Amino acid sequence: MLPLTLQANGLSQEASALVDSGADVNVLPWSLGDSLGFQWQPNKATIRVRGITEGAAMPILLSADFADIEGALLAFAWCQTDAVPLVLGQTNFFMDFDICFFRSRSEFQIVPKAG
Repeated sequence: MLPLTLQANGLSQEASALVDSGADVNVLPWSLGDSLGFQWQPNKATIRVRGITEGAAMPILLSADFADIEGALLAFAWCQTDAVPLVLGQTNFFMDFDICFFRSRSEFQIVPKAG
């Protein structure tokens, strides 16, 4: 789990995210998006989410601070349920950062991608 602070709409929220190399996208549960002031827009383009839950999700952008990284812009699939955890996945967390897992120590390291 990665402790982080999410910011949007002049609001911030502390949370812990699951770093999941098997997840296609970053996933945001309903209550976190709601607490950051987002309004569900059914006419906005939606993402179909599968796995733990199935249903529509709305694409949103958030700024995130974690470790010694500030202001990382992350794209999330904001789900209409709290039955999903906060997940950092391939799009766009693993695209923008190099993640090294140290399984024997139950640790991981995050480094912004070069270039």
